[in-house]
Amino acid sequence: MTKEKGEVSENQELFEHYKFVCDPGQKLLRIDVFLTHKIEGASRNRIQSSISAGNVFVNDKKIKSNYKVKPKDVITILMSEPPREIELIPEDIPLNIVYEDDDIIIVNKEAGMVVHPGHGNYTGTLVNALAFHLKDTPLFQEKDERPGLVHRIDKNTTGIMVIAKTEEAKNKLAKQFFDHSIERKYIALVWGGFKEDKGTVEGNIGRSLKDRLKMTVFPDGDFGKRAITHYKVLEDFSYVSLVECQLETGRTHQIRAHMEFINHPLFNDERYGGNKILRGTTFTKYKQFVNNCFKILPRHALHAKSLGFIHPRTGEKMFFDSELPEDMNTTIEKWRDYISNR
Repeated sequence: MTKEKGEVSENQELFEHYKFVCDPGQKLLRIDVFLTHKIEGASRNRIQSSISAGNVFVNDKKIKSNYKVKPKDVITILMSEPPREIELIPEDIPLNIVYEDDDIIIVNKEAGMVVHPGHGNYTGTLVNALAFHLKDTPLFQEKDERPGLVHRIDKNTTGIMVIAKTEEAKNKLAKQFFDHSIERKYIALVWGGFKEDKGTVEGNIGRSLKDRLKMTVFPDGDFGKRAITHYKVLEDFSYVSLVECQLETGRTHQIRAHMEFINHPLFNDERYGGNKILRGTTFTKYKQFVNNCFKILPRHALHAKSLGFIHPRTGEKMFFDSELPEDMNTTIEKWRDYISNR
């Protein structure tokens, strides 16, 4: 048997993709039993949930749990990341819950909140808050630092996120993210004016070779993963622009890296160079104005405005929209006033 594993961690989808090619001497064996033995840390329940969600294929065809693997079968499986040995501490942290039912929960994340525990952030995260809110839900009782997560947004990005409350919902949502059928729109304030009102940025995104905390665009070659961002200019303030970004793919820091790549870094994005005055005059009054805006919006200007997907149980089309947070709204209004009073 040969095995391939490709991790998919998009902006932030969190699941894994496995491929197995059975040996010529493979004995007949139920596929859920076969995969439970082959994938470390995967319970039979998780495997069966992936099969039920339509995320397991044999020779490019969906199968049922009672399918028996045969010699030379090519098996592919998409499943959420395995539990990790990190204790998840439930914390009574207020959440802005937009919608909730038995399968999913929609939250509007605030700036400054890390999504899941990790190095340097083991408490105070969105998942710690969810673990408290959903402490009676089986998915949130396992040893898993990322229960229910199928995507994520950056610490200082605000906006709409969907969280699964069951293993089945998690797998079915993960499949939609993997297929890029999720509709996601972001609002960003970026430096500079655009010659065209709309456009597309296409370029592989991967970890920077110079700065491991940054992602960078590799327009040519095999580095990084395919990434496509469509943008539309909503307002032109001459020195900065308000743009709507629609993700066709979802890579880590995709909008931030793509906007820097086309010389329009996000306003006050320290990591991607947007925390300097990149457009405009050298007059002291203008500098003071921009620095005041930086103080009002002490983070990169990015908001996950809307999210559209198919409900994992009912099949209903779901769509959630959100208002811009106060710090972005105030900053945008200041730019409107500044330009109108020039």
